[in-house]
Amino acid sequence: MPETKASIMSRLNKNFAKLTPVGIREFDEKVSGVPGIVKLTIGEPDFNVPDAMKQAAIDSITNNDSHYAPGAGTLALRQAISDFLKDRYQLDYSPDGEIAVTIGATHGIYAVLSALINPGDEILVATPTFPLYMAVAKMLGGDYVEIDTSDNGFVLSPEKLKETIAQHPDAKALILNYPSNPTGVTYSKEEVKALADAVKDTDLVVIADEIYSELVYDGDHTSIAQFIPEQTLILNGASKSHAMTGYRIGFIAGPKQLMGPVGGLSALMVTSATDSAMAAAAAAFGTVAGHQATLEMKAAYKERRDYLADALQKLGFDLATPNGAFYIFAKIPASAGTDDVAFATKLAEEGKVATVPGSYFGAGGQGYVRLSYATSMDNIKQAVSNIASYLKED
Repeated sequence: MPETKASIMSRLNKNFAKLTPVGIREFDEKVSGVPGIVKLTIGEPDFNVPDAMKQAAIDSITNNDSHYAPGAGTLALRQAISDFLKDRYQLDYSPDGEIAVTIGATHGIYAVLSALINPGDEILVATPTFPLYMAVAKMLGGDYVEIDTSDNGFVLSPEKLKETIAQHPDAKALILNYPSNPTGVTYSKEEVKALADAVKDTDLVVIADEIYSELVYDGDHTSIAQFIPEQTLILNGASKSHAMTGYRIGFIAGPKQLMGPVGGLSALMVTSATDSAMAAAAAAFGTVAGHQATLEMKAAYKERRDYLADALQKLGFDLATPNGAFYIFAKIPASAGTDDVAFATKLAEEGKVATVPGSYFGAGGQGYVRLSYATSMDNIKQAVSNIASYLKED
């Protein structure tokens, strides 16, 4: 194939040049070729999609459910999501105008930020966090302010939030991801209310990425929308809770005034989600079988978390208590240095364990690695054994 002319390349959106690579998948691909590698990198459930969800998708196909759906998603799925939010989190969102189905939470992030950001606008982001938020903000011509939470056990304090708001009074939004990717840390009801109190007298829109809300191990998840629904947009979906990553079903929920432009932009991007995938998600969110499947997966994750957290601490890693999601964010032992990229690279190449460098997740992540326990207990035990051998020899 001929090379594209430089003059044509210069016509690309100039915001591409502002982006820094999202290193998670790039690093995963780099180390995946190491012979005998045990991978604790990508945050994807190792479970299969539950049978009830698969059957719902099959029935949809068999019944020729193959035409354009409403831009906001099928009514059946929006109603199931509405019932799910009410049942689990005591949130009242109407399926008519307050819920929009997306192609995974990633599409939801892009739709929400596209509706909010004008060139030059800032968003506030509690870090370490999933780096996609920052990349999307840059792509849209905006910018971001990282709020480093590493000095407070990776929990954003209301005092630090207020201080940041005062320094950036024109910021458009606060992105709060909890339970957190990468730390696994989440917030108590009291902590969530304190953050809500810190923003309720501002014009900030809170973008609450609660994709891991069903995976809280000790206690219950509290949505910030319980306290400030009028200025909150919730992102969630079926990928993590129901092991449906490939079905690509997420959703946005929020007040009708905000959801008008957000939902409109979402439909403009993709028209609508896939019919059979939405049928499966309706079963995930709207049936007893769907809830039971999540509870069974959560019990397995909790067992893995307890084993891995205890083993890492015995090996000299410091870590914040991971009470949600399926990640542990571990501080590299002092004897192994502080360069997380170098440590993760050597651990993969010589120790045969793939993790993700903490610096990929923004301010506060330096010197840490993220380990995903969304894999079998056998893999986790092998990884622990390999790490122990590597640290002994290094």
